[in-house]
Amino acid sequence: MPLDQDRERGRLREVVLFFTRLGFISFGGPAAHIAMMHDEVVTRRGWLTEQGFLDFVGVSNMIPGPTSTELAMHLGRRRAGWMGLVLAGVSFIVPAMVIVLGLAWAYVEYGATPEGEALLYGIAPVVIGIIALALWKLGRAAVKDIPLAVLGVAILALYLAGVNEIALLFGSGVLVMLARRTVHVGGWRASLLPWVPPGTLIAAAAQDAAATYLRLFLTFLKIGAVLFGSGYVLLAFLRADLVERLGWLTEQQLLDAVAVGQVTPGPLFTTATFIGYLVLGVPGALLATLAIFLPSFVAVAITSPFVPKLRRSRWLAAALDGVNVAAVALMAGVTWQLAIRAIVDVPTAALAVLAGALLVFWRPNVAWLVLGGGVAGLAIEALR
Repeated sequence: MPLDQDRERGRLREVVLFFTRLGFISFGGPAAHIAMMHDEVVTRRGWLTEQGFLDFVGVSNMIPGPTSTELAMHLGRRRAGWMGLVLAGVSFIVPAMVIVLGLAWAYVEYGATPEGEALLYGIAPVVIGIIALALWKLGRAAVKDIPLAVLGVAILALYLAGVNEIALLFGSGVLVMLARRTVHVGGWRASLLPWVPPGTLIAAAAQDAAATYLRLFLTFLKIGAVLFGSGYVLLAFLRADLVERLGWLTEQQLLDAVAVGQVTPGPLFTTATFIGYLVLGVPGALLATLAIFLPSFVAVAITSPFVPKLRRSRWLAAALDGVNVAAVALMAGVTWQLAIRAIVDVPTAALAVLAGALLVFWRPNVAWLVLGGGVAGLAIEALR
């Protein structure tokens, strides 16, 4: 028993240290976060296989909330049980929250968002290199046959044409499931992944409440409970609730809040921290952060036990294969869009290629690559 307890504590410590470090250096949005997690937990640490990792990515895409944060929770539970789920999520969120809270204080005190163009100039192409290598590895695991390859290309084209990513994810899963039914007809036990639409939360958030803190909490709880898709969809939800309905922010404040969420590491949903601080100071920042992430903890706790069972059901395994291919295709689409903005000249192109080459031939820790990219960006800008 003492040996088991020591092993459990060791795994929990490993989860906390890994996701805390990742929370401080994971620039670049969900695609970059997923790439960094893949590099560590599959390639370096061997916590699970490529297929197991892909299955968690697929399920994380199918539930509301920030995909990369939910993936961290799934991985934490896989490594260290239920406490690992909680600690992985908290460890990944808190570093970003602290950084955003500091920037919010500076924004309020000095009236402008701190700039970091030179730093991000070097970091962004390095992140593209990291994502590209992860895409290659995940793609080889997800694309198991020619029909899935064709489907992946079609999903990528539809995404770049502007089709909703949620429709593509679920449509791909249903299509593969139905297509394989014509080949394999067998018993199907559907373990439902229950998610009750939080209509009561929506109604409660829309009503006037006596306590402003309660209104803030319910507003962000509703957003966290119903928001599917990439973190950039968050902008539409925030504008509708906080600018138009409640009038807590101006358009410019909202854009500044989203900008801070983009230039800081960790999940984009920590934009809620910034907004909460603008509205109600430190208590508002903590409440908003708790509220927007709380539904994700619940959703992952509900779905995580079912992930291994999905592979044992022909129907659900087929659906998951479709979702996985779509997830990789969407990740490729996002990477292309980010690369257009990140690789703007010869130095940034060189940094992206160098980062990818180093990962292939030398395999340095991605944290050092990200930090090195930032230093390179500062150096290049200083020489101009």
